[in-house]
Amino acid sequence: MFDPKKIDEIASRLADSMPPGLDAIRTDLEKNIHAALQGVLNNMDLVTREEFEVQKAVLAKTRQKLETLEQQLQTLEAQMTKE
Repeated sequence: MFDPKKIDEIASRLADSMPPGLDAIRTDLEKNIHAALQGVLNNMDLVTREEFEVQKAVLAKTRQKLETLEQQLQTLEAQMTKE
């Protein structure tokens, strides 16, 4: 779902922003940040842009079909009241 390179880049940037005296724990910190980011993103239950666009198209088609059916129903109801 998420580009692992982007997560690695974010974790690396955060680790790089640590004060110079913490170089000894930089690798562990970077791994922990990476794991935390991955965990948070996985728990968010997000979808990819492609999945979103597909669902958006399906919803638009469904909405159009519903509007057509509602119009047909109104026409039928109008015909029934005339009889």
